[in-house]
Amino acid sequence: MQGLPLLKPPYGSIVAINMDKGEILWKIANAETPDNVRNHPALKDLNIPRTGRQSNTIGMLVTKTLMIAGEPGTFTLPDGRQGAMLRAYDKITGRELGAVSMPAGQTGTPMTYMLSGKQYLVLAIGGPGYPGEFLAFALPGK
Repeated sequence: MQGLPLLKPPYGSIVAINMDKGEILWKIANAETPDNVRNHPALKDLNIPRTGRQSNTIGMLVTKTLMIAGEPGTFTLPDGRQGAMLRAYDKITGRELGAVSMPAGQTGTPMTYMLSGKQYLVLAIGGPGYPGEFLAFALPGK
């Protein structure tokens, strides 16, 4: 309808389920609102929260305390560049603990490793007009 999705958001979600009880612990929209929705003239006077984004399965990294997930596509960042976000969430509450921008959307499952006492996070990114590559982040040391 006028280029807008017909379904009510969220368009993509991350859901934490208590497997012992079969209950949803928390649910969040996975990814920012797509530009074609955020900037649509019919929605110009509305405050659109993060809606998530429909995608193929995007891998997530789960640690003892965190759940880390990237966005599958790009959107216009506050500084005007196209990019995507990589976010870390509290595994128990779903509260966002941190985020960093990436030049393209996530295309592979994140992984982490230690080298010489320093922890790294690596994931594959890519998309239309952006060749696939690995992006590595070094986590702050103590």
